[in-house]
Amino acid sequence: MTTGKNTEPLWWGLFSAGGVVAAFLVPIHIIIFGFAVPLGWISDSGMLYHNWLIKIYLFVLITLPLYHWAHRFYFALTDMKLGFPRKPVAALCYGGAVVGTLATLWVLLSL
Repeated sequence: MTTGKNTEPLWWGLFSAGGVVAAFLVPIHIIIFGFAVPLGWISDSGMLYHNWLIKIYLFVLITLPLYHWAHRFYFALTDMKLGFPRKPVAALCYGGAVVGTLATLWVLLSL
């Protein structure tokens, strides 16, 4: 039995949450803003993005799939056994997701 702290459950949790968001919310978002708004079925005045609930929705929509990507990409690279050291690859993958999260937060707070 190991007694050391491990962050792997955190990354697996973010991976699964990102998969759920990618499976359920992204297609709805594509239908609304890819078809309904351009075809005139729904009007978009641009004022919607000043609502804090919409900002939370966009934050979840953008950031959780980033962690899903990072986890999949990390395990794809390590499973291919290309000889990359595991810790730097993990730092790059998950670090990219963290940077994307911070950039998303910055953009949404500046709206």
